[in-house]
Order: sequence, then structure tokens, then C-alpha cells
Amino acid sequence: MKFSQRFGYTPIKSAIQLESIDEELRNALWSVVQLYYWDYVKSDNDILHPRRRLSAYGNERFYQLCQQLWLNFFKVPLDTLPDQWDLIYSRLREFFFSCKWYEVYDFIEFLALTYPDEDRNTRFAENTNIFLEREVSAYRFVEGRIVQITAQEEIEAIGNAATAERGPVREHLDRAVQLLADRRAPDYRNSIKEAISAVEALVKSQGGADKGTLGDLLKRLARKHSLHPALEGAFTKMYGYTSDAKGIRHALMNDERVTFEEAKFMLVACSAFINYVRGILKT
Repeated sequence: MKFSQRFGYTPIKSAIQLESIDEELRNALWSVVQLYYWDYVKSDNDILHPRRRLSAYGNERFYQLCQQLWLNFFKVPLDTLPDQWDLIYSRLREFFFSCKWYEVYDFIEFLALTYPDEDRNTRFAENTNIFLEREVSAYRFVEGRIVQITAQEEIEAIGNAATAERGPVREHLDRAVQLLADRRAPDYRNSIKEAISAVEALVKSQGGADKGTLGDLLKRLARKHSLHPALEGAFTKMYGYTSDAKGIRHALMNDERVTFEEAKFMLVACSAFINYVRGILKT
């Protein structure tokens, strides 16, 4: 993780890539396209001067793909589609590295839906998801389509909770974000633990003592702000789930893999709770 991300100078929305694609992610996506599609274009049978052409034997599927790209993606005349693969490749690469972030997703989705080999498309999508997760993209392939897994509201909830004055709550949230968004060595297990610790720190600070409990805080809020019993019960159960010996902490010690989605959910849930408590205490 970069210095600016570790110390909060880069906004969280750029750590979780929602409406952007940074250079590292774009490079990774092109490399997966290269590995699953472009590297399979065959050369013709000219022994002395082999050249890769769409008309070469074995390139029938790529010819179909390129026709669809020209006709339905770029929407340009088919008579501008060259036979020489080098010319096509240059055009595709130039587009990919100069287009807007959402056009990158348009392009890779189009490939996965159009290339006439479902098995290869499935493997392409699965491996693309590995890099989308590694680079903390807000999107994944699901059933051949790119879908958003992280909403703007979720990112804002994390950002709002992590921008308060320095203290234990912010420090735990900053650490949780750092562990979640570390693109080289993400630690989802400990990201969850830090998010839970942020809630604990808030509860203790509002309880007025190190042994303050969420139940004590909720009772205070209920008396002062007419907190609905159902909402009070929901918060109590959530905290019990995260803190009880049989809850997530215990389970995490036994799980082999904690996913990005699980860590993100707990970070968003804990951040939203912190924002709610801070907001209601100001009224």
C-alpha cells in the first residue's frame, strides 16, 4: 500500500476502485486478455515468413470475434477490418490503454460474452476476478457480466467514519481499511478484527469507562433519543455476533479463507454503526 493510502492522504474511494481504474489494474486486465485470447491467434503456413492473419487456418473464432468487435462494439464499417493481426492488435491495444475506465469493463465483458468458446470465457472471467480482487476493484464477473459489488454509499460510510478526529476509533478503522485495500498482501481476517475493535473503542469512549458495553450505550441512547426497540435489538445482536466467543472472532481462527466480501461487509457495517451513534449523540 502506498504512503498516501496508509496515512489517509488518498481518499478511500481511490483505494476501493469504484469509478476509476488505476494503471496497475488496467495493466493486469490487459494481461489476462492477452493470456486467454490474443496469445491463441495462429500464424499462417508460410514457413519463411509466418504471419498472423485472421484468414489463417485455426483463426475462425478470432475472425468471428473481430467481426463482432468492429460491427457491434466499435460500430465501424466491416471493410475497415484488416486481415493482418498486428494491425488489429495495435488498434485494440491503443483503445484499451486510452479509453475511459468504464469502457475497459465494457470491452472485457464484450469479450467474455462474444468469443465462441464458453469454457475459455469462463476461465477468463474467473482469472479476471482474481485481479479485480487483488487490485480492490468494486466490480466482479458474475455469470459472464461485470457487476458492482461495492456501492458508493458503502464507500462513503467508511470514509465518513474514518475522517473523525484522531483516536482509537479512527486508528482501528484506518488499520481495517489498510488491511482490506493492501493490493500486495491483503489481510481480510485482521481487517475484520480491526473494524470490530473500532466499534469497541467507540462503546468504551461513550460508556465513560474501559469496561463500557454496547448494551449500556444503547440503553443511554434509548432513554435520551427514543431509540426504537427493534433497532436497539439489532445493534445488540450484531455486536454479540462479532464479540461472542462463538461469533466471528472464534470462527475466524478456524476458517482457512476469509473473503474480500466478508471483510468489506464488516467494515461497512461497523462504519455505519459508528456514524449512526456519532450522529445521534449530536442531536
